[in-house]
Amino acid sequence: MMMSPVEFFKTLPAKQCPECGQPIEEQAESYMMECEHCLSKKEE
Repeated sequence: MMMSPVEFFKTLPAKQCPECGQPIEEQAESYMMECEHCLSKKEE
C-alpha cells in the first residue's frame, strides 16, 4: 500500500541544525540549514 503524499510529509523527521543538532523550525520558502542561534554566531 502506498502512503499518501500528505502522510509522507507528516512522518518526516524534523530538520536538524548540522552545527548544534537542535531541531530547526521550518518555514515556507526558507532554505536555511543552520538554526537561528548558530547563524547569529556566524554574523559576529
